[in-house]
Amino acid sequence: MPTPIAALKDLAATARHGWMALVATLTVAVATGCAGLPQDVDRPESTALASPAGTPLGQLVEANRQAAGRYPSGFLLLGGPQAAYSSRLALVDAATKTLDLQYYAIHADASTERLLRSVVSAARRGVRVRVLLDDFHSAGRDAQVMRLAFVPNIEMRMFNPLTGARGSTLGRLFGAATDFSRAQQRMHNKLFIADNAMGVTGGRNLGDAYFGTADAGNFVDLDVLAAGPIVQDLSRSFDHYWNNQRAYPVQSLVTREELDAMRKQYEAADAAERERQVALDSNPQASQPPAKVPVQGQDDPAHPGASHNRIWDYHPMDLGSAAFVWAPAVVLVDQPAKIPAEGPASTASPTSAPATGSNTRQAARIAPSAGASAPATASGSAALPSMDPNDAGEGDTVVDGLLHLMGQARRELLIVSPYFVPGPDMKQAFAQARQRGVRVRVLTNSLASNDAPIAHAGYARHRPELLAMGVELYEMRSELTGLGSAFGSPGGSSGRSGSPTGSVGSSRAMLHSKLLVMDGRLVAIGSMNLDMRSQKQNTEIALLIRSTELSRRITTQLEPALGELAWRVELQQPGGQLLWHAPQGSGLQNSTTEPDASAPLRLLLQLLGPLAPDHLL
Repeated sequence: MPTPIAALKDLAATARHGWMALVATLTVAVATGCAGLPQDVDRPESTALASPAGTPLGQLVEANRQAAGRYPSGFLLLGGPQAAYSSRLALVDAATKTLDLQYYAIHADASTERLLRSVVSAARRGVRVRVLLDDFHSAGRDAQVMRLAFVPNIEMRMFNPLTGARGSTLGRLFGAATDFSRAQQRMHNKLFIADNAMGVTGGRNLGDAYFGTADAGNFVDLDVLAAGPIVQDLSRSFDHYWNNQRAYPVQSLVTREELDAMRKQYEAADAAERERQVALDSNPQASQPPAKVPVQGQDDPAHPGASHNRIWDYHPMDLGSAAFVWAPAVVLVDQPAKIPAEGPASTASPTSAPATGSNTRQAARIAPSAGASAPATASGSAALPSMDPNDAGEGDTVVDGLLHLMGQARRELLIVSPYFVPGPDMKQAFAQARQRGVRVRVLTNSLASNDAPIAHAGYARHRPELLAMGVELYEMRSELTGLGSAFGSPGGSSGRSGSPTGSVGSSRAMLHSKLLVMDGRLVAIGSMNLDMRSQKQNTEIALLIRSTELSRRITTQLEPALGELAWRVELQQPGGQLLWHAPQGSGLQNSTTEPDASAPLRLLLQLLGPLAPDHLL
């Protein structure tokens, strides 16, 4: 049984998984254990479509590649929510053989409902659908996403499932706290792949807040749409996780009847909320803000719930007009075995390799996809900087791979990481880069914009040391911003235009993009943060793309945003006090305390911050 101090540390460390974890962990410190996971689970193996050549998507990719020439894989930045949402809709509509979805979180809300109904339609027309979801958020209303598993032609598995009731998030956390170490380690990968020909990866989960339609706040995020052979490497990674012992078929964890019973618990409340909304709409003098109405399980896409009415676009992107940038690239991906398996149920090796023929390296070993090692040019080899796979130990991760890459930087590192908690080796990498004369700039969340404020404490305690070594720190404002446009235009038409951030539903913006630009020629985009949780706890995936064009687009649009949309932090001498320089043209004053944050929030950080270990933030 954990001591009260240990429980309090665990409580502080779970902030990024939700503040409810705070109460739950303390409560369970005195609770008894709970039942384990099911044993002898049947997991039929399956793999990605062998070749996309005969599919419409595969033919579209090949036609575009021949027109572009040279590199076989293409990439399209998805900065705004409109592009991110419409690209996924387009992939679902275009798929004829397979759809593979891998996510940390899929929320049962309006934007997800529209997207998943399209997935169900695809399954009904004969597309094989596999959905792999981390189990942390599959409780309460979000548990209804698991109903997909009972749709013909859809298979759904939960990765690293938790024990305990699914009827409420608090109930799940009771079970999680009895196996806190394993529960803290999550599958953070994000993939959305159609016919093994095109796929999306990046920072976004599926939910209103990631597509700019949430009421409480919206994330500024970044994905990349990939096309060509690099997608086959992403698919091999998916297969490796799908066929792993840590992936449990939904039917082994919950029955359809149990999901039906949970849904009935919400139906009366939903009906009452809709009646209240109608009453408010009929009374223009009412001052209450409209509440978001969950609509899972309803068939009418025009249901009059508040969130439905505020979805900005149901139109898929025109993939045929998408302006891909064709470039060499590699996949970085963690081993599923980074997360320990539960109990003795395993029949597979925890370090089993991907399917034969894979060009993807697990444990963050970089390897080229087809065409990555292109012929030399007048300006030198087009091949990516490589890591010798023999130099990558079993403990290496995606973040370790990026740190190794940073060791090759010669001019500049531009980093965006919403949760930035650097461990000793990260700080060493920054210090060595500065000693080589490399300019290092980092954009992260301010305390006010951070959706997990306790995680800010881990960053804050390293802030003076980073500034002293010459790292330039920028903290995003929590106001609605145009930062989403800093990651490039969608490049394809979806039928309608959206706002730069797509954050139509809230006055609060929260940074969630994860990227690195090195020396104006290499771009890393993925699910990882530069923090110890991504390095030591969660599994991650990233694309490393060698492209001066993508680097230029990101850098030239992000640089003005650093000056105009973020606070620049300075370490004053003498005294070592921090000063936040107000964004240019904002009309705000410089600050000597965490800007835009309330006094109670700053006090809470001072009290709980010391109790939160870096590796769990």
